[in-house]
Amino acid sequence: MSQNRKFEITDATGGAAFTVRVVTRAATTEFVGVQEDGSLKVRLQASPAGDPAANQELREFLAGHLGVPVKNIEIVAGENGREKIISVIGITTAQAEEKFGSISGTE
Repeated sequence: MSQNRKFEITDATGGAAFTVRVVTRAATTEFVGVQEDGSLKVRLQASPAGDPAANQELREFLAGHLGVPVKNIEIVAGENGREKIISVIGITTAQAEEKFGSISGTE
């Protein structure tokens, strides 16, 4: 039996941090929703998930959505897999939650 957790953004040094699960080989890069474990699910066109091109696509997509420079988005864990921990410098938890507020539903 799994617990239903909400998407959670936490404070990080100088910014915010959250978890992302990527799905590759998608027709378009987009947010899918929030998974039951609280991770943000993102579809990427690049493949595979641990490829540098996929990581760059994810960083660029998140930076555009959050309104921060790509250099402010760091994959701090999971660079070679589908599950990633993302750190965003220069944005507060409240600002990130506001930007992600339109993403709803669970996958």
